[in-house]
Amino acid sequence: MAKLYFHYSTMNAGKSTLLLQASYNYRERGMGTLLLTASLDNRAGAGRIASRIGIDDEALTFETATDLFALIRDHGGDCACIFIDEAQFLTAEQVWQLARVADDLNIPVMCYGLRVDFRGELFPGSAALLALADDMREVRTICHCGRKATMVIRRDEQGRAITEGAQVQVGGNETYVSLCRRHWREATGN
Repeated sequence: MAKLYFHYSTMNAGKSTLLLQASYNYRERGMGTLLLTASLDNRAGAGRIASRIGIDDEALTFETATDLFALIRDHGGDCACIFIDEAQFLTAEQVWQLARVADDLNIPVMCYGLRVDFRGELFPGSAALLALADDMREVRTICHCGRKATMVIRRDEQGRAITEGAQVQVGGNETYVSLCRRHWREATGN
């Protein structure tokens, strides 16, 4: 029986690298994969999943209105596995659709995304995945102090932590820093 997986972490833990490596492993063995990513994150170009270490691959994109079950049913064909990058941008309804892919189409679905935002709050897609995923795996990264990083801050142009604003602002190392909870609290004044 296929499962719905959630691989979560903070920024710069290597989630996209792991996704691309896992997809490569399937393809190397002659099995098809389908890669999807959020349309709003086009830092690597529209319809591309890219890793900081320089590897990338083509992907279909999804928006909040995309019916992922229908998209995968129509494009998944003989896929052995579905890979979702930027899973924090999924809606709760889309997570249920991905659960249906695993349950009804019997195709494993591997989701990779952030657990919490810069305010320490769950993303809607992450909350739904934490509730519904059959298997969850934390992808670890470290804070500058050497402890496990579980939080992220968003920085302004002067490098100061921002504590208010829209939940979604696409960015990379120029905008976000992964920290342990203690250093996140210090940076945000909590």
